[in-house]
Amino acid sequence: MAVRDELINLEEYGWRALSTDAPAAAAFYRQVLDDTVVMLLPGGLVLSGREAVIDSMSGEPWSSFRLDNVRVLCPTDDVAVVVYEAVARREGTPEYSALFSSHYVRREDGWKLFFHQQTPRPIPPTR
Repeated sequence: MAVRDELINLEEYGWRALSTDAPAAAAFYRQVLDDTVVMLLPGGLVLSGREAVIDSMSGEPWSSFRLDNVRVLCPTDDVAVVVYEAVARREGTPEYSALFSSHYVRREDGWKLFFHQQTPRPIPPTR
C-alpha cells in the first residue's frame, strides 16, 4: 500500500473509532499514538502524553463525519503530515467544521501519531 493511502486510512480509522464509542477510540489510539504526543485542540486545550490523550476519548461519539481535500506531505521517508478539512456532528449538536493536521513518524511497528491540531472554522455553505 502506498504511504499516502496508508496514512489516509489511519485518519479514517481514527474517525470511525471516534464514531463508535470510548473503548473503541481508546483502543485505536493506544495502537497509533507515539510515545511522545501533543494535541492542540479548540478552546486552547493542550493534551500532552499518551495517557492524557487516551483519557480524553470518553466524550460522546461522532454520529457522522466527512473528510474533504485530504493531502499527505512527506518531508522525509519517515515523517508525514496529513492535512484535511472535516465536518462532523454529534447527536443533537450543531455541525463541527475544522481544518486538521496530523503528524506521523514511521517507527519499527508502523506509523505513529506524534502531533495533531484542529483549527475550527465556520460551517461551509451547503453545496
